[in-house]
Amino acid sequence: MAVGPNPSPADQAAPAKPSAKDLKKKKDEKKDEDLSEEDLALKQQLELYVERVQDSDPGVQKLALESMRQEIRTATSSMTSVPKPLKFLRSHYGTLKAFFETISDSDIKKDLADILSVLAMTMSAEGERESLKYRVLSPEADIGSWGHEYVRHLAGEISEEYAKRQLEDYDQDMDDIMIFVEQIVAFHMKHNAEPEAVDLLMEVEDLDLLQDNVDATNYRRACLYLTSASSYLPTPEDIVAIDIAYTIYVKFGDWANALRAALALDNIKYVRRVYNLCDNLLMKKQFSFILAQHGLVYELLEVEDEDEREIVQDIINNVKLSEGYLTLARDVEVMDPKTPEDIYKAHLIDGRAGASASLDSARQNLAATFVNAFVNAGFCQDKLMTVTSESSSGSSVGNWLFKNKEHGKTSAAASLGMIMLWDVDSGLAQIDKYLHIADNHVVAGALLGVGIVNCGIKNDCDPALAILNDFLTKDDPTTRIGAIMGLGIAYAGSRKEELKSTLCAVINDTSTPLDVLVFSALTLGLVYVGSCCEEVAQFIIFAIMERSETDLNDPLIRFLHLALGLLYLGKQESVEPTAEVAKTFNAKIETYCDITLTSLAYAGTGNVLKVQKLLGHCAQHLDKGENHQGPAVLGIALIAMAEELGADMAIRSLEHLLQYGDQNIRRAVPLALGLLCISNPKVNVMDTLSRLSHDSDSEVAMSAILSLGLIGAGTNNARIAGMLRNLSSYFYKEAGHLFCVRIAQGLVHLGKGLLSLSPYHSDRFLLSPTRLAGLVTVLHACLDLKSTVLAKHHYMLYFLVLAMHPRMLITVDEDLKPLPVPVRVGQAVDVVGQAGRPKTITGFQTHSTPVLLAAGERAELATEKYIPLSPVLEGFVILKENPDYREDA
Repeated sequence: MAVGPNPSPADQAAPAKPSAKDLKKKKDEKKDEDLSEEDLALKQQLELYVERVQDSDPGVQKLALESMRQEIRTATSSMTSVPKPLKFLRSHYGTLKAFFETISDSDIKKDLADILSVLAMTMSAEGERESLKYRVLSPEADIGSWGHEYVRHLAGEISEEYAKRQLEDYDQDMDDIMIFVEQIVAFHMKHNAEPEAVDLLMEVEDLDLLQDNVDATNYRRACLYLTSASSYLPTPEDIVAIDIAYTIYVKFGDWANALRAALALDNIKYVRRVYNLCDNLLMKKQFSFILAQHGLVYELLEVEDEDEREIVQDIINNVKLSEGYLTLARDVEVMDPKTPEDIYKAHLIDGRAGASASLDSARQNLAATFVNAFVNAGFCQDKLMTVTSESSSGSSVGNWLFKNKEHGKTSAAASLGMIMLWDVDSGLAQIDKYLHIADNHVVAGALLGVGIVNCGIKNDCDPALAILNDFLTKDDPTTRIGAIMGLGIAYAGSRKEELKSTLCAVINDTSTPLDVLVFSALTLGLVYVGSCCEEVAQFIIFAIMERSETDLNDPLIRFLHLALGLLYLGKQESVEPTAEVAKTFNAKIETYCDITLTSLAYAGTGNVLKVQKLLGHCAQHLDKGENHQGPAVLGIALIAMAEELGADMAIRSLEHLLQYGDQNIRRAVPLALGLLCISNPKVNVMDTLSRLSHDSDSEVAMSAILSLGLIGAGTNNARIAGMLRNLSSYFYKEAGHLFCVRIAQGLVHLGKGLLSLSPYHSDRFLLSPTRLAGLVTVLHACLDLKSTVLAKHHYMLYFLVLAMHPRMLITVDEDLKPLPVPVRVGQAVDVVGQAGRPKTITGFQTHSTPVLLAAGERAELATEKYIPLSPVLEGFVILKENPDYREDA
């Protein structure tokens, strides 16, 4: 085979490796080949500008910078890509930065800083904050001219810089960056980006600046975002946010929203100011309906005319409530009284349930009493306690009353107060005959009934105080407790001085029996709910300190801690001095008291740190006899109920506690779930409670059964009603369980489906302290069912009346007469932070008022003929005729 000549050494040498510079040049050339002619021309043009910026002639520099600025500003791009000038200038960013350092101070330097600030948006390294650095060096330039994305980016860097400076030195001067904050806020407010403006002001802790930048077109959106964000802010920033919203509402004369903000702050001075500043009497009537719904006891001084003042004060005193409720009942045709058998529907279940009546007839009669009271609440007629003129059969009222034994008669007599609820004149006339019976249990029930009838209704004559006061000094403890509880329900939230002096004397008396003392403290807690009253707190603290070891083991002692906590309901850090004192209590009760105080003080605030602390308590495994984990579990629900996200997270945490917690925790979890979804039957919670209602631990099962009643309260929910019917068949031999099933059945059909127990109103923005106090009291009683509700203190269930209110919308004209109008009712949509005027409800149906509103529903007026005086259509809403309305031809 022929072989060719040997290759020369030159041919054997490897090809030369191209340098990095050559590679880059080739890469750029390849890129340039991919560009269109137009893009290539733009790239070359920008490179020319970069060269000319570095020219020695200031005129050339200025022209080049101006041309570069023009190219960047006029560039367009899609949402997913960077504008081309910024892309092509990326490789020259370092060159321009280096050249910038060499320029002496001049207008050229400021112009270049302006452009570098914009380029840094896409080119600077993470965390360098170069956009802000160069912006500070060119403060006179118009930030807004660079567009939304740049303004947003700069706002983010300002937030980071502010936080960094705060961390390094709290007193460091911030003036250099605050100049830009003002410009950015003004820009955002002008361009419908109110949430972003508010967020920036929150980051730099200067919300006051918002007041100068809102106008009549955007203040509502800004305030809506502020008030909604307050649920997620730590103390005291949450208060500041609502306070700013209140100031803005007042500035623009939006009085109804200003009043809602004042109620959210629980600031009576702000409420008075709204009344004083508003000179429209019709608006003042609407304010009064809002106050009555909130349960605020308020003495009107702002209306000069005597007759007009009386009309407006009557609205505040809730005198119209019974009339409006019965109007609603007639409209939806549910006036006919129902019997407990109508609710049990025993014919729908198998024969075993029928045998249950003979097991424990006294207890079954007692259950029927409560069911009858809950179902016919406020209708002023029933088939057990009130005698109708047609009733010719021999079954008179007395017959039912005396079918109950001893303390059962107390609840039976008190049930008359529930049936006559809110109708004070007729109710007192019906109850009066029981006040003169020789049986102390009946008298005690009648006294409690007097308080129930007056619940939420204020009267200049003070009939409840006049009747009940005489019985406070009786020897019989049962009668005294009836009178004391009656006062607590009738005057909850009123902060009545006469009651303070009377009941503090009862607490101070060493001869007072423990149960009388406990109910006296509880009544004071309800009357002074959320007041932080030091005098009452001291009396309750002394009462706790003086208890003997035996007394401290009594299940009722928990209500002394609850009474103390109610004084600080929702008042956050105001509770701390009292909590410090609680640490000096007997070791047996010290932790229980501390947890109760914390959970009530932060109720409805959504404070995550407090929830974590309570979860920490639940994670421990306790010695026998310690029971403070129950109120800790309830506390988690109390704090987290503020907003939907927190409530959902709390439900998930409670599921974990069910799996890993000790028995006393598992007993409290169903009650906490009941509180989180009260009158709002969520399917996942319903399923959990249904599962727990068959638990091997009887107290867990009974708590779950009662909670099924709480989540379905006043909804007539068919699925829960079916579950409870099956449970009544399942537990037909268990007297305690069956009693709980019956109570739950009564709650589900509360007010024949017209009432709710939810403590929130006004689109879930306002939390009524008196409503929440009533719920919490009953839930704490249910933490030890066997010694309270299933023993002789079952009448504590009547504290639920504090939370009862009609879930209605009634529209009235200027003379406060019912005015039927079409309204759309649908699921509420969260429109916070959305631009424009988005729809606030979905899946709506159109009805004529009055209408019922379920949890999570919202109403809108379906006609332009009238203008509502309240921003939220709930309860009583006054409509005035729209002067611009024209009938279609």
